[in-house]
Amino acid sequence: MKAGVLIISHGSRDTSWVSIVDEAVNGLSLREAVPVAVSFLELVEGRSIQDGIDRLEGQGVTDILVIPLFVSSGSTHVDEIAYALGAKDEPEKETELERFRVSARIHYGNPVDDDPDIAIMVWDKIRDLSENPARETVLLVGHGSVHPGFRQRWERGMSSLAERVHSISGIAAADYALLSVGAVGDKVRYWREQGHEVLVAPIFLSEGYFTKNVIPDKLKGLTYKYTGRTLLPHPLLPHWIAAQAEAMLKRLRGEEPETEG
Repeated sequence: MKAGVLIISHGSRDTSWVSIVDEAVNGLSLREAVPVAVSFLELVEGRSIQDGIDRLEGQGVTDILVIPLFVSSGSTHVDEIAYALGAKDEPEKETELERFRVSARIHYGNPVDDDPDIAIMVWDKIRDLSENPARETVLLVGHGSVHPGFRQRWERGMSSLAERVHSISGIAAADYALLSVGAVGDKVRYWREQGHEVLVAPIFLSEGYFTKNVIPDKLKGLTYKYTGRTLLPHPLLPHWIAAQAEAMLKRLRGEEPETEG
């Protein structure tokens, strides 16, 4: 048995975004040396998921530990990639993604969701906006999904993440809103009516169209604080990846019970 780690993210035509992911992985420190590959679902030539699989199998890897670098288990991409890798028999939503060529055993991990490291990352990105914690609310804003089942996973993860941010920040309240549901403006208005300043935190891996255009457009005419700073770059991301990989290695070796991801 030889394990290898495959980190999968969405991908972007923006080379600086790809570099941010690569730099985070370059900072990865595992207790033992295992091959690591970084792949993207689309838009990055020569770095496809199939390329990553081939690279690891070419190094003799028999067990691939997949870490989906997405912000929510409610992402349809997380589901379709699991299917295409053979980690599940059928996708929950129809997909055009075809099965990959893979000989190694696949062990599919979990996306970001409400991990404690991520809560710290969220607060680090917006703490400079805070001036009067007793009268402030952090509003987490995520993409969300309109599809049954996926939407509920988004809601569970964002609700739990908001609770974690509330706990570590010491501010009065924390809440969340999903762009897919269209309640972002309503949440800002609600907390303003409670007399709170609203600190808006985009729950996206990187800056782009949604953080620069969609969120500001949804909040046009409202009073709030917003920098548009996303989860990456942040020095805690390699720690999160390493923790996922180490836990999967332990399960693979029977040191921890196998759990569904």
